[in-house]
Amino acid sequence: MNDETDKDAEVMDEWASALAEQETDSSVVEAEERAKESASKGTSYQKAAMQSLQDEHRPLISEDVNLDVILDVPVTISLEIGRTRISIRNLLQLNQGSVVELDRLAGEPLDVMVNGTLIAHGEVVVVNEKYGIRLTDVISPVERVKKLK
Repeated sequence: MNDETDKDAEVMDEWASALAEQETDSSVVEAEERAKESASKGTSYQKAAMQSLQDEHRPLISEDVNLDVILDVPVTISLEIGRTRISIRNLLQLNQGSVVELDRLAGEPLDVMVNGTLIAHGEVVVVNEKYGIRLTDVISPVERVKKLK
């Protein structure tokens, strides 16, 4: 008798879902019929105005940008003399007095990096017995953005 009760419950659930679908379908049909009646009575509808989604080409940096918000954000500036690749074996053999050959020639400009991004080239100077750098070439913002891609 439990099997018959389960089957009856399944059949009733199927009928309930079918009736629910029919009500939903009839709502759509009724809405379409109302739209046709309104059209026959001369009622007109206006299309919704949509904004264009086309990409406008804006400059990367505009004159009216307010930079006051970020002026006090700290950044890290580092100078890179050169680079090289060595194996871990050779790295572990380095000790005081070892010489590591870099990929730059003597007298070549240094790279000035801000948070790891190249922004300029320069040369080392000594000011009041401290090292400094004289910028010789500053990378434009457009070129910096191109290098990020």
